[in-house]
Amino acid sequence: MLIVLATHFIVALIAPLVFTKIGRAAFYLLAAVPAGSLIWLIGQYDAVMSGGSGADSGANGPPTLVIEWIPDLKLELAFRLDALAWILSLLILGVGALVLFYCARYFRDNDAGLGAFGSQLLAFSGVMFGLVIADDLILLYVFWELTSILSYLLIGYSRGRLAARRSALQALIVTTFGGLAMLVGLVMIGQTAGTYRISDIMTLAPALTAGGIAIDIAIALVLIGAITKSALAPFHFWLPAAMAAPTPVSAYLHAAAMVKAGIYLVARFAPGFAETVFWDPLILTLGLTTMLIGGWRALRQTDLKLLLAYGTVSQLGFLTLVVGMGNRDGALAGLALLLAHGLFKGTLFLVVGIIDHQTGTRDIRNLSGLFRSAPWLSAVSLVAAASMAGLPFLGGFVAKESVYAAFVHEATDPLGITLLAGIVIGSMLTFAYSARFIRGGFGRKEGMEDTDFTPVTKAFLVAPLVLTAGTILFGVFPDPVNAWIDPYMQQFRPGAAEDPYLAIWHGFNLPLLLSVLTIAVGLLLFYKRDTVSRIQDSLYPVFDTERGYRKVIGVLDEVAVWVTGRTQRGSLLFYLFVILSTAIVMPMGAFLLGNAPLLPTKWRWFDSPVQAVAGLGIILGALAAVRANKRFLAVLMVAVTGYGIALIFALQGAPDLALTQMLIETMVLVAFVLALRSLPAKLWQRTPAGHRVLRAGIGVAFGLVMMFIAMAAMGSRTAVPISLQYPELAYEVGQGANIVNVILVDIRAWDTYGEISVLAIAATGVASLIFVRGRGDRRRRADGVETGSVDRGRENLEEYGREAAALALARKFSNVQRDAWLVAGRTLAPERRSIIFEVITRLLFHSVVIFSIYLLLAGHNSPGGGFAGGLMAGLALAIRYLAGGRFELAEATPVSAGLLLGLGLGIASLAALVPALLGGEVFQSFVFEATLPVFGEIKFVTSTIFDIGVYLVVVGLVLDVLRSLGSEIDERTENGSDDGGESQRDADRASGRAVSR
Repeated sequence: MLIVLATHFIVALIAPLVFTKIGRAAFYLLAAVPAGSLIWLIGQYDAVMSGGSGADSGANGPPTLVIEWIPDLKLELAFRLDALAWILSLLILGVGALVLFYCARYFRDNDAGLGAFGSQLLAFSGVMFGLVIADDLILLYVFWELTSILSYLLIGYSRGRLAARRSALQALIVTTFGGLAMLVGLVMIGQTAGTYRISDIMTLAPALTAGGIAIDIAIALVLIGAITKSALAPFHFWLPAAMAAPTPVSAYLHAAAMVKAGIYLVARFAPGFAETVFWDPLILTLGLTTMLIGGWRALRQTDLKLLLAYGTVSQLGFLTLVVGMGNRDGALAGLALLLAHGLFKGTLFLVVGIIDHQTGTRDIRNLSGLFRSAPWLSAVSLVAAASMAGLPFLGGFVAKESVYAAFVHEATDPLGITLLAGIVIGSMLTFAYSARFIRGGFGRKEGMEDTDFTPVTKAFLVAPLVLTAGTILFGVFPDPVNAWIDPYMQQFRPGAAEDPYLAIWHGFNLPLLLSVLTIAVGLLLFYKRDTVSRIQDSLYPVFDTERGYRKVIGVLDEVAVWVTGRTQRGSLLFYLFVILSTAIVMPMGAFLLGNAPLLPTKWRWFDSPVQAVAGLGIILGALAAVRANKRFLAVLMVAVTGYGIALIFALQGAPDLALTQMLIETMVLVAFVLALRSLPAKLWQRTPAGHRVLRAGIGVAFGLVMMFIAMAAMGSRTAVPISLQYPELAYEVGQGANIVNVILVDIRAWDTYGEISVLAIAATGVASLIFVRGRGDRRRRADGVETGSVDRGRENLEEYGREAAALALARKFSNVQRDAWLVAGRTLAPERRSIIFEVITRLLFHSVVIFSIYLLLAGHNSPGGGFAGGLMAGLALAIRYLAGGRFELAEATPVSAGLLLGLGLGIASLAALVPALLGGEVFQSFVFEATLPVFGEIKFVTSTIFDIGVYLVVVGLVLDVLRSLGSEIDERTENGSDDGGESQRDADRASGRAVSR
């Protein structure tokens, strides 16, 4: 199971590269992934249906795989392939493979974003598979939210269209709202049950349901998540709007896969929790309401895709109603209908895609005569629509008959009779809009010429043909489907009668009579379609849920604008006042209201005279920063405090912390100095004297409160510090002598992974604030720069233009080496050069880079590590930039900062996942020892690979800072324009004209 999941995600990651090589044909390769997974799934059939004894099987149950994640938090990667998951996986993987195959003909080679689209669609297939096999509540929620994110990206594929972006955001908001409610319910269930394992919770269900109202509320919250995901009223409006997505997305996500996630959730919890208080009011009421609303609105649609969308809404309500019955009849009928719906609705969406692709329209008012021009497509559509309408000898008919039989058995009270009448009326509407689809899409209209239809290739028809064949086979041979569903059906308590079964013919009975009535009334509704349309026009909805949603979002926007206008004032003084005041009041309030520990009775001001000097230096630096009247001096004094703290770390026996602190202070100082070039040199004083006193008071109070809290926290310790175990853990478990580094890359690797993710986000944020287009990675190299032309300033631009010809001519006939290692000697203007700095750079750069690599590799046992090594390499780049300017930085780092950040995160992620794939735990490290001829004994710990990822992320961050705060500002300052690139090109053209003259 884990290999199937990993294959989907790995191929999804490399998919964009495949598309750049072979274009849309890459969809065929992507389709092979779910197709291969489907073959594996079929091979698991015996193990699933018999309880299994395969490699992944539990001792007495279906195939199971459990990987310990965080045992103390009861988090684990638990997967279980039972009959319900197997049936859903059959639909997910089978339809997924066909849709990806279909995409190869649906899209054109010149369509934008195919690589990302194919990657996301394949990833969605893997995520849906992971959702249905997840046997842990939190893991299920993770996959659940991933489906929302991927559906947002897929719906919004046409980013240039406002409707697509709006629909994607609407779907994301609605489903995320339901997902958050569901998360609360899942946590409540897990805490109440004492386990998050779904299979164990279902075993404990009888005891849980008898335990009180808490589990009833939890299940209701879970059902809210299912209702929003499956587009039940009142949240049904997001699904028709999502038809802005490409048709393959609609066929897969909104007919066969994502919307089935809510149905799956209901089916998963129905065996144990259908008796809870809120189950029937939510499931039965909303299911029947949605079925009727969707069917009624489908009758007035003129867009074939919207007609199917509202039909899908109706069918989802139908499915929820049946699956949520909570008995064996409903279990059999519900899963049979789920399979039938995936087959016929997936077919019809793909057919609409072909019609739109070949004719350029989906409007039934513009389509005519496709029965003649597209006979094969018409036949496929006729079979699928007939199955949707519930005509005999097709899968839809078999499923609908079982549904009618289930509700006939329950029609012993007013509620049961009402439900039976409701589903019969809904089925009549289904028949009517199925007929509307066939006539509107393929029938010949009076007074209209036949629509031009480009002949369809065989490859384009493969997917709908296969699905149609499945519909026919299901209708003619329902016994295999009956066998698939039986293990799930047995989870429910047996009823009074014998177990239900699927069959083409159950004899002359009430369900058959209801089917005849459904067809007759459905034909009447279709025949009187003009009258029905007039009635619909006169019955304008009193409350449109989509309109209500937009009003709610509008109110939220207005409130957000109001709050933002009163809090985001653009005043640093106000922001700091709020932050520091909160940091003062909240801890002190908790301290005073609680049992405050006593303060220390013995005070020691310093451990050594050198420490006292360092402390005095920190105090003087802070005071000087406050009193400084120039920005550079203030920043420099702040750096003095940082270097003083690094000295204290060193004196306290923490060389790692001291080294990292010193490197960070140096890099921050460089970043500040670069940024200060865009600001006036002097600090202006606009704050009244009273405000200065207030600021000083808040600053002093904050410092004192933090000191007080730190002392109180140390004094309140009652347990033995966990840090006392770190030396033993680091040396014996992490196989390293450097405790700090082993903590970062092994013991608390998750913390470090979060930190480097934040670093990558911060770097991207800095770059996005500076660069308007792109990240600034594709800058001109030094080869195209005139000697002595860089950083002259705008006042020398004319002189530069006149001198350019002579300089270029001189270079042409000179023997000056143009590929010198330090290009500053050739590119920078003479008045901007520092020969001493250039010489020092030549001497230090390579040594500093080598030393950074040493820190990286030696950090597991000696001071250093990925953070320190990355900062040291960043300082080397900073030195080279300061010596030679932006072109020197471009020469030193031809790679993209984004590439380094992504590569670093990728390596760190692989270091986390590979051990799990090999049977270990996430972030588990291994030790390899060997004796080499030259190097002697080598001891390599795999956590070093994670440290390499940290190293690359830090280097990428520094490079982003240097390029954004350094190179970009240099270019803009030199050209006197925000669009430095344009101005530079103008100067180059001017110099080129001078040369030609």
